[in-house]
Amino acid sequence: MVLIEQLLTTHEVTTLRQRLDQVPWRDGKRTAMGMAADVKQNVQADSDDLVVQQLSLSLLAKFGANPKLVSAVLPSKFFPPCFNRYGIGEHYGFHVDAAVMRIPSSIDILRSDMSMTLFLSEPDEYEGGELVIKTEFGEQRVKPRAGDAVTYPSSSLHRVLPVTKGIRVAAITWMQSMVQDTHIRESLFELDQSIQQLLENDNVSREILDNLHHVYHNLIRKHAVI
Repeated sequence: MVLIEQLLTTHEVTTLRQRLDQVPWRDGKRTAMGMAADVKQNVQADSDDLVVQQLSLSLLAKFGANPKLVSAVLPSKFFPPCFNRYGIGEHYGFHVDAAVMRIPSSIDILRSDMSMTLFLSEPDEYEGGELVIKTEFGEQRVKPRAGDAVTYPSSSLHRVLPVTKGIRVAAITWMQSMVQDTHIRESLFELDQSIQQLLENDNVSREILDNLHHVYHNLIRKHAVI
């Protein structure tokens, strides 16, 4: 699970929220698959609406340009982001995301390796509504600032707790990684983040950094499937 801080700026969140206030919303069960539909209670921005599609595309550009997100996921495909909203009493029970998804208006298939929730409401705008992810270390509860995003394996059980006050708005997407193996992908992320930290250290020689880059990219070359 990786937190991507300020994937969107405060201004970008405000502008996005204002535009979302003007679009049609539909029952979230319409887009749930299988057993997930039984535990989903929220509304979702109508993906057939032109404005919603434009907003979704604008987010894709932000996702692909974020270094930490790219490092954590090594994405080869993105599912167009969806916008959801939870009012008082609404929630999404424990579920696992579909393993394979068809990208809208396309013949392309996406294997969901990683899921991501981009929070569009500040924590003090609503009570409850935490994203809960089951991990090998127990349940992790997530409720960051607006503009922050969290990525997590799509294979994990997760839920959104009931909102008891206010409104929770978020964008969700799924990503197929070039590196399917979760543990190898995590190791590559840790290696890349260490390299980025060393780049800021003037005492580290160029030779050491070149050697680390050599190892990193050759590991990707070995494990990536494109």
